Amino acid sequence: MSGMAKILMTVGIILILISVLLPWLQKLGLGTLPGDIMIKRKHFTFYFPIITSIIVSILISVIVWFFRK
Repeated sequence: MSGMAKILMTVGIILILISVLLPWLQKLGLGTLPGDIMIKRKHFTFYFPIITSIIVSILISVIVWFFRK
């Protein structure tokens, strides 16, 4: 298997795990951290989880780094 295929498989597995664990992660407060932007208007809601995205990115980077070793 090529290197790119291994990376894609790892990312796919991580995405599946995140989607399965999402209800429990939301109970921990992931997605509503300080620094996440939420703008609510009458008929419009804009949500951009900056800090949550950074934390998830760091976790994925550590997991990928661990599997490469």
